[in-house]
Amino acid sequence: MVYFLIWAAVLVISFNLFKKVSGSMSLLTPNLLSITFYYSLLASTFIGSLLIVLEIDDHYMIKSLSDDYYRYLGFFFICFIMLVMPLTMFLLNKLAGFNGEKEFKSYLAAPVYKEENGSQLFYLYCFFTAMSLGAIGYTILKIDAIPILQLLKGSDNLAELRIDASHNFGGSTVIRNIFGVALAPILSMVTFIYFYQRKELRWFVLFALTTGGALFMAVYDLSKAPIFFYAITVLLLLIYLRIIKLTWLRLAILGGFGVILLVVMYVFIQGVTEPSSFLSYNSGPIGRILLSQVGPFYLHLDLFTDRMDLLYGQSLPSSILGLYDMEQVRSARLAMEVFYPQKVEEGTAGVLNTIFAAEAYANFGYAGILLGTIYVGAVIQIIYMLFIRLPKTPLFLALFIYFTVNIPRIVIGGFADFLFNPMWIAVLVILLTPYVLFYLYRLVKKFRKNSMNGQLS
Repeated sequence: MVYFLIWAAVLVISFNLFKKVSGSMSLLTPNLLSITFYYSLLASTFIGSLLIVLEIDDHYMIKSLSDDYYRYLGFFFICFIMLVMPLTMFLLNKLAGFNGEKEFKSYLAAPVYKEENGSQLFYLYCFFTAMSLGAIGYTILKIDAIPILQLLKGSDNLAELRIDASHNFGGSTVIRNIFGVALAPILSMVTFIYFYQRKELRWFVLFALTTGGALFMAVYDLSKAPIFFYAITVLLLLIYLRIIKLTWLRLAILGGFGVILLVVMYVFIQGVTEPSSFLSYNSGPIGRILLSQVGPFYLHLDLFTDRMDLLYGQSLPSSILGLYDMEQVRSARLAMEVFYPQKVEEGTAGVLNTIFAAEAYANFGYAGILLGTIYVGAVIQIIYMLFIRLPKTPLFLALFIYFTVNIPRIVIGGFADFLFNPMWIAVLVILLTPYVLFYLYRLVKKFRKNSMNGQLS
């Protein structure tokens, strides 16, 4: 009872802090912070922590703990994260003079700025589209067997094919991840906005090509999450463009379709056919969200407290570690190898991803959880405030939605990606560089024109 009261109090305080910093926690007007709260923290982490501390989880991961002490330690760490993350955001709001409710409502109501130089922009996005489609074609060529096609052919080793396609990719993951996985959905949003504004066939063609590429990259390796997140991307775009307005009935219908799709994917991809598997709180899709997502956090606490030394930064991106002749060690992969070596050997398991604090703890101990929570909260809030205050142009809106969908996934994916994220940097450099160069060109041209006028006068 005591743990439940603590859990409930933390939930109420955390929810109200998130409401203040985001401006809206309504499911009908989702935003970066509300999705982070509902998906990354509440559903994927906090509910499971209550079941675990009350010892009613009956989950295979928690049974692997060496001591029940970690049930309680993990619970209080997660309560700490639920409070300190939004508190950090709240303090940043005060420092920046950011009124979450007022500024988010203004952003939603604002129209998307219609840019000039339509032909130049079209050719620019033709170039971007060609790069993205080229990367998708490259991905196909570097995969021995495409899992989605093998599913249609009736293959019976889909689990191995999924791991092989995602973790044993034979080509450059930089090309695949940046130009295929990340760039395609952003381009699909930008080209749709231009088509919606201009009603030109050429923009529709680009939209169709980029959307097809984005859908393929979301489903080709039979991962279940990407297609759902792409659907959320589309929904957010339509809401922010004011094309649709969510109601509770529409949300219920969309949720129903999502549940049906998830059941179909579990049946055909993983061969789950028992109805009890879909209704159980500790197995199937429900257990996957409530317990399997937070379970690795407890395994990290167990593994890196007494059994293994801390990694001290070895989880940082290989591009940084290579400068110091160090090999990258992601804690999620290491935990999988220690706790489930047989699955790794069989090629049916990849990593034990969980809330960012697990990787922070694996690398820097208790200080990692303390400072990491403050740091992650600050990064998320700065990104949110920045995009809310930027002009609502097609590109900035698309990038805002990209981060709105991408960040909650990284919150339960790892801490190192918040320290240095090559994909984020590459996407921003690729898409923003032409705009910066064009802006500088216009400034130089204007300066020269003013100089000539001054000489003539």
